[in-house]
Amino acid sequence: MNISRRTFLQSTALTGLAAVASSSPAWAVDTSGVKPAPFMPKPSYVETNGIRMAVYERGSGVPIVFCHGFPELAFSWRHQIKALSGAGFHAIAPDQRGYGLTGGPEDPTLYTMKHLCDDLVGMLDAKGIEKAVFCGHDWGGGVVWSMPRLHPDRCLGIIGVNTPASRPPHLPPVEREKSLIIQSSNYYVYTFMKPGQAEAVLEKDVRHSFNFMLSRGGIWDKEEFVKLPEDSPERQLDLLAMIAREKLNVINFLPEEVMQYFTDTFTATGFTGGLNWYRNAAKMGAILKDTPWKIEVPCLYVGAEHDVILPPSSSNGMEDFIDDLEKYTVMDCGHWTQQEKPEELNKVLIEWMSKKFAKK
Repeated sequence: MNISRRTFLQSTALTGLAAVASSSPAWAVDTSGVKPAPFMPKPSYVETNGIRMAVYERGSGVPIVFCHGFPELAFSWRHQIKALSGAGFHAIAPDQRGYGLTGGPEDPTLYTMKHLCDDLVGMLDAKGIEKAVFCGHDWGGGVVWSMPRLHPDRCLGIIGVNTPASRPPHLPPVEREKSLIIQSSNYYVYTFMKPGQAEAVLEKDVRHSFNFMLSRGGIWDKEEFVKLPEDSPERQLDLLAMIAREKLNVINFLPEEVMQYFTDTFTATGFTGGLNWYRNAAKMGAILKDTPWKIEVPCLYVGAEHDVILPPSSSNGMEDFIDDLEKYTVMDCGHWTQQEKPEELNKVLIEWMSKKFAKK
């Protein structure tokens, strides 16, 4: 099977994941050592879809729900929570299933796309919110692009940060930038699949892992990336091999307190909850296959110049199945857009939200 992470993340907006019911799942992701995030509002907790979800929120007005990716947290949206609430919107960011203060069930089959979307619907219900704009990054992008297909009645609009909506298979292909990644069995999506394999590397030294992952430059510089040998771990996106190196060739751009919070949180919870999102990818197909391909709500795609996994060209052709679509590219930016270029992203989000929803 040849699957790129671009295809993998985009396919969450094309195909579904089979849901497996469980009346009272055992809890595997321990939240007892997790502290509330700094620079964020005090979290509240809601019961939704069999989990107790931690939710950070601030402001009033049109609600916008921020959905994080891997390996991140609601904390990743701290800049957007402050900016969007200050601009007159109701900013909401949950620690999603398997992460942070929310934790997650032991059963790895309870992390499908249906579970992830239904979690958000239950959160809206608990908060008394009928509809919201959903904004997602990385894996969270896959979730939010699935929302208008699974729960169109709960969506005001969709924003994908780095992650585009995938092209419906019945439409003709469009031209896109050729992937710079060399596919092999070492590609990290594959190495994440076996339970315990990725955990052994990521959890050996959690701070070292985050020093590698939450960085810029290195694999997040496409001009330098393409110069690397095709058999290198970098070109093959063998993340586990790169993290296992003692010396890292990266640029860390986040403040110490931010890095320490990610480190402390994942030291307490481990990475299994987030990895279980990947491990349910093979179940895609059943849930979204009969849902409408056309997305009827206003949408915004924000790409990042140096994201080699999800380049801006991966959004080519979205206009064919989204009538109301705007696009923007953040230049000189890698994968962690909302943390790397927060002021620019905030400006784009506020302008779009104000134009589309401020008077609704």
